[in-house]
Amino acid sequence: MSDTLSTSTRTTPSWLAWAALGVVYVVWGSTYLAIRFTVESMPPLLSGGLRFVIAGLVLVLAVLVLAGRGALRMTRAQLGSAVLIGLLLPAWGNGMVVIAEQHLASGLAALLVASVPLYVVVLRRVLGERPPLVTAIGVAIGGVGLAVLLLGGPAEGAHGSAGWAPWLVLLAALGWSIGSVASTRLPVPANPFALSAVEMVAGGTAMVVVGLVSGERMNLAQVTAGSWLAWSYLILFGSLLAFSSYVFVLGKLPVSTVATYAYVNPVIAVLLGFLLAGEQFGFVQLAGGLVVLVAVIVVVRAEQRPKPEPPCGEMSVPDGKVRL
Repeated sequence: MSDTLSTSTRTTPSWLAWAALGVVYVVWGSTYLAIRFTVESMPPLLSGGLRFVIAGLVLVLAVLVLAGRGALRMTRAQLGSAVLIGLLLPAWGNGMVVIAEQHLASGLAALLVASVPLYVVVLRRVLGERPPLVTAIGVAIGGVGLAVLLLGGPAEGAHGSAGWAPWLVLLAALGWSIGSVASTRLPVPANPFALSAVEMVAGGTAMVVVGLVSGERMNLAQVTAGSWLAWSYLILFGSLLAFSSYVFVLGKLPVSTVATYAYVNPVIAVLLGFLLAGEQFGFVQLAGGLVVLVAVIVVVRAEQRPKPEPPCGEMSVPDGKVRL
């Protein structure tokens, strides 16, 4: 699989790369609405956990068939890192979002999750890095936007509204940010598909265990056709197609172009929530969301500026990792 990706870099038509980026835009933006429809009649943690476990096992099978057993080889340290990141991203990050979306509009959840790049900058500062002044200004703007969003009150989710739901999404975004930073600093498997498979299986298993311990049960007789359809969409498109498209497009288009998904996804989510679920947002909420998106654009573009050339006699070696 990795050989196929590398050898096809210059032979794939450019339109295919743009089509793949379009998949990331729309599918990742639509997953918030799909989660809303899923939790209407499915328990949040069980449905979310099973989604990731199934998708992860399918990805393992795909890696075995297309790349061979060697692509799944990893050291104990790499395996441990993959499991830890899985607990931070799918389990902590996505798990809290699916719980919150029972009582929070999908579009508002997406706007709150857009704070991830802002969290990442703060975490990097805590770890000793010094982001540029423009980045710091973007984080400050984002903080104002998040405050406005929270003051606007929660928009209703599948089971009404709750004041704690927006805060839970912000906590989910923190977990996703910690996992994102950890993935750039810990030893991980060389094959990104193998890494993703372990993350999804580990995170999904943790969600299932927590769901069962907390009393969740799957009553198949009560699950609606809409929830089954949305859940299947999350497995096939959200967890498999969109991720594969993201990995593919990273090798085809500039990172600065690919990173635009961070502020396109919330727009897609808000529009779909309004059109397909009748979600309503007040002026204050829309204003706060706009401020957050502006802040994310400022941070992403500031972080993508070329680094200063190293002094003569030194060599700069990029690590090839996406920071946001």
